[in-house]
Amino acid sequence: MTMQARLKADPASANDHAARIEAGLGQAARFVRMHSIASIYHAGSGHPGGALSSADLFACLYGAEMNVSPRGVDDPRRDRFVLSKGHAAPALYAVGAYYGFCDAKDALRLRKLNSPFQGHPHVLDLPWVETSTGSLGQGISVAIGMAIGLRIQKNPARVYTMLGDGELQEGQVWEAAMAAAHHGLGALTAVIDYNKLQSDNSNDAIMRLEPLADKWRAFGWDVQEIDGHDIAAILAALRHAGTTPQPSVIIAHTVKGKGVPYMENIPLWHGSVKFTPQQAQEALDALGASEAEKKDFLDV
Repeated sequence: MTMQARLKADPASANDHAARIEAGLGQAARFVRMHSIASIYHAGSGHPGGALSSADLFACLYGAEMNVSPRGVDDPRRDRFVLSKGHAAPALYAVGAYYGFCDAKDALRLRKLNSPFQGHPHVLDLPWVETSTGSLGQGISVAIGMAIGLRIQKNPARVYTMLGDGELQEGQVWEAAMAAAHHGLGALTAVIDYNKLQSDNSNDAIMRLEPLADKWRAFGWDVQEIDGHDIAAILAALRHAGTTPQPSVIIAHTVKGKGVPYMENIPLWHGSVKFTPQQAQEALDALGASEAEKKDFLDV
């Protein structure tokens, strides 16, 4: 009997199995947050708010959903991930370190001269990064091109892209949304880190996005709205997205700076910030770092 059959026959075991998976992903998200804080601290600049808000999404994508592994970064059947909100690179590097795509200590060299871990992902520096991003609005367009190319090749791999909410003020995003629906790209899933804040202020103050779900539906996408910090909800949404004939978007409601009280819901912590040693310590304390973990992250 297969594992799937055993779990189906024993609901209690299935529940225990799901709980273990969710707990493991929670630990992965915790690591992503701590590593992101540390790398930005050592860099002297970076974008912590969106890295912390997206940590649970990264953990679920790399730890449970996507068919990709460190040993198969060139496998043509691998799923593809495009970080359209490229400034969240610290979280991408952190989740990569957690799941073995790169070395955790090396990934703390964020923005250092000659380091492959720059402030935005660069495809020529890291073999497991699918494309360079940073100019907002372009990543989703690249993901659409990948999905079209895979379909032409009759390749069943899926494509995932993560967008920021401020990024949705770019017109190119909506051109891309229209194209994806027109081409019926059911293999494409977009995840929006909807933390409601951008560099200078709230989304509503700069250019409101609501009714956001209605807009994506009007463009022909399957739409789900979830709590972006609820591991079970993220996993369920990703599973559903894999069943739709049209492209799917998951609007994940998140908290900017999640897990660090002095950062939460404060636009200042979007980016271009420099942590003091005390702020870095306080952030790691808030995330439950042990003394050994703080030493590993900060004493490099």
